[in-house]
Amino acid sequence: MLTLKVSGMTCGHCAQTVTKAVEALPAVERALVDLKAGEVAIEGSADESAIRQAIEDAGYEVQGRA
Repeated sequence: MLTLKVSGMTCGHCAQTVTKAVEALPAVERALVDLKAGEVAIEGSADESAIRQAIEDAGYEVQGRA
């Protein structure tokens, strides 16, 4: 499981947006957003750079691994 720190998520809509963006990628089984921690945990074997790009394309900043 890959866990990334993501800044800019402030509400349920933000969490839903990030979840949808990441889960749309091939080889992602599930994305779990923790708003309070500012993290998203990704299950699956998707490329980390593709995941980072999907999050950034959705309007959020990836700060690194959690």
